[in-house]
Amino acid sequence: MEPMRFDDILPGCHDPVARIADLDRDGIWGQLNFPSFAKPAGTMFLNGDDRTLAHLCVQAINDYVLDEWCAAAPDRYIPLIVLPLWDVDACVAEIERTAAKGAKAIGFPENPVPLKLPSWYTDHWDPVFAAAQAARMPLCMHFGSSGRIPLASRESPAPVWIALMGTNSMITATDLVFSPVFHKFPDLKVALAEGGIGWMPWLIERCDVVWERHRFYTDVHQVRRPSELFREHIYGCFISDEAGVRLRDLIGIDNITWECDYPHSDSFWPNSRERLAKTLQDVPDDEAHKIAELNARRLFDFPG
Repeated sequence: MEPMRFDDILPGCHDPVARIADLDRDGIWGQLNFPSFAKPAGTMFLNGDDRTLAHLCVQAINDYVLDEWCAAAPDRYIPLIVLPLWDVDACVAEIERTAAKGAKAIGFPENPVPLKLPSWYTDHWDPVFAAAQAARMPLCMHFGSSGRIPLASRESPAPVWIALMGTNSMITATDLVFSPVFHKFPDLKVALAEGGIGWMPWLIERCDVVWERHRFYTDVHQVRRPSELFREHIYGCFISDEAGVRLRDLIGIDNITWECDYPHSDSFWPNSRERLAKTLQDVPDDEAHKIAELNARRLFDFPG
């Protein structure tokens, strides 16, 4: 939480070659990385009045990710890009530009509204979602990327909102399955990064009950059940989630991915693989393989 010099932190935090060595020590093969300074969906560049400079910054960070960071180990880094969110046409152009260079995923806000951007219920984002769908690039919505944290009170200590951050992903999932997005874009995928999975069975069931009982008088006239849309479009990601693994059949084994979170403070590095092995010790090998590797490779079109 305090300022530090580069000499005070592990080189793997900022050097892609050193990061691979740290992943090797941890027993981890591949990694998708979100930006830190730019924030997980590039929302730092929404600040300020110079949109030309902001657009250049977006392109610069994307080119760095593609040409330098991921190029250091292209079989082990999954390239994620961010977008100039204030300009839909520029977003589409950036998706097309970076997809041609090998980008595999898009960092996108978990909720645009707190950022003073249009919601899922408008047609504002349709060109962006169409471009993402055409490029087969999932939208990776990291919790907190809306700029909003679940603060219970001003007096609540930081562990309260840290523990509750996954509730942001719950809001995102619920909003999306009741929105027009997945009806318009049947091949669009969304990954809820770092939000956990243990809440998913209850939320899926609750959304179906609400849909059955309340849709006709609330202008939600969609013909698809939320649970169907959830399993076709939404992927969960966990660091440690014993409850979610036990309930994996209710979530959908193909919708679960795992992350090590290195170099952030929720990571179990350098014992991430050991921790995951204990979590999956009672899970059949074919399901464990999906959770630990295959689901992510399929989601991000990242061949082994």
